[in-house]
Amino acid sequence: QVQLVESGGGLVQAGGSLRLSCTASGRTFSSFAMGWFRQAPGKEREFVAGVSWSGGNTNYADSVKGRFTISRDNAKNTVYLQMNSLNAEDTAVYYCAADPAKWVVHVGAASYDYWGQGTQVTVSS
Repeated sequence: QVQLVESGGGLVQAGGSLRLSCTASGRTFSSFAMGWFRQAPGKEREFVAGVSWSGGNTNYADSVKGRFTISRDNAKNTVYLQMNSLNAEDTAVYYCAADPAKWVVHVGAASYDYWGQGTQVTVSS
């Protein structure tokens, strides 16, 4: 079992930045690839970014490339999502998730076995 707790969400003006954190407990953090997903009201959950167990492989949704950066610190059992140049379309609940296939970065939610409770990000225009 892995428990994931997100933090860092909030209200920010368009053009601003936020950094989300997700801290894991339970099984060894480096046993998992990690991903960030988001779900806006009335929309399906979508992949945002992912990182392999070592941090060597990353993947991003086209909508966030060049604006968001995912990173991880295995010593702190934490994965981060740095979000810059935020716009109203980024408003959503953001979830972190753990994938036991640690070498690859999957974009499908079904590949992730463990999920956090989510943190709200609201971007005002």
